Amino acid sequence: MVPFDLDLPSRWKRAKWKVKIRDKERAEEPHVTILRGPDVWRVSLRTGTFLDGGAWSDIPDGVRQAIEAHMPDLKAEWDRRCPWNLVGGNTDD
Repeated sequence: MVPFDLDLPSRWKRAKWKVKIRDKERAEEPHVTILRGPDVWRVSLRTGTFLDGGAWSDIPDGVRQAIEAHMPDLKAEWDRRCPWNLVGGNTDD
């Protein structure tokens, strides 16, 4: 499986911002990864909090707005890829 890339507006692509659901982090807290160069932020799809430090003030408003606008899509993509680790939690307990 390949990573899922959120299609950001061209302004943010040109500035080298990326938003992904990586394919090798499926056993972890459901999250989206924000990248720019060597900088990486991971945001929980359950709570919207940063998993490894960082804050929304580190991220341009336009990137944040794109993530927020596509949050249902990001959650659905995570759940599609990881049905054993659903964003809303597993319901077969």
